[in-house]
Amino acid sequence: MLELISDYMRDERSRHLLNELTQKTFGFDFEGWVTDGYFEGDYIPYSFVEDGVMISNVSANRMQFIQKEQIRNYIQIGTVMTDVDYRKQGLAAQLMKHVIETYENNCDGIYLFGDLGALEFYKKMGFSVENQYRYYLKDEFLNIEKAECRFMPIKDQGEALRQKYLDYVRHSARHSSFEQVNKYGLQMFYTSGLDSVYYAEDIDCFIVKEQDDCTVIGSVLSKERIPLIAILRRIDVDNRCRLGFVPFDEDRNLCVSEEYDGGDDYRLFYRGAGLESIERDKLFFPDLSHA
Repeated sequence: MLELISDYMRDERSRHLLNELTQKTFGFDFEGWVTDGYFEGDYIPYSFVEDGVMISNVSANRMQFIQKEQIRNYIQIGTVMTDVDYRKQGLAAQLMKHVIETYENNCDGIYLFGDLGALEFYKKMGFSVENQYRYYLKDEFLNIEKAECRFMPIKDQGEALRQKYLDYVRHSARHSSFEQVNKYGLQMFYTSGLDSVYYAEDIDCFIVKEQDDCTVIGSVLSKERIPLIAILRRIDVDNRCRLGFVPFDEDRNLCVSEEYDGGDDYRLFYRGAGLESIERDKLFFPDLSHA
């Protein structure tokens, strides 16, 4: 018998079923994220279970942003998956419709990052496609005079610094004109191992920094707002540097913006006129806000 279950992340048995399907589909699970205390209730799965096996899931993520000085409450849909033996039966579509009906009149918009192989599916579900804008530092600001103190990795630097990072994830000053407010759960999903977290003592600031095809500054965390130029004086960049967030207007003179459609990875789908502003205002959902 097919059963719909939801909002069960603190129920160990049901969560393990979700983990099994997630591992089969995407190769990761949520167990450590929950048991280590990073889950705070904003990730809400909606799942079909049959004969004790989870066969399909669509999750709603409550996302609160400060967007151009206004609070916006969005729902990000993620972890859309169906067991290979149960596909092409419309299960994910049923769950998607249920999630849309549950939230559409109680938020400022619904969005998701859709796999390229599912473009027509999301269009049939009433979603539209739009582009975002990414921000790269201008070359002349990459080789500026450097400060004596640099950002240093914090992994293996002791529990006190780790706890300080956790506190700053919760209570940082804003460093973006489009910043997620309830970012603790997702940011810790990405950074709990601390491999990409760095700290500069003289300005009491953490950054999340990774090296992809260029240097990516994914997040800036400090109790007082730090100018972007001060961050650049404390990191070394070999070639290009991208921000994983939208800079404040006063820092945009340091950057060039480039339209981004998701490349070979995804497309941004949305429902709700409020989300049309993402492309119009040259915004970008922060890297660490992707669920």
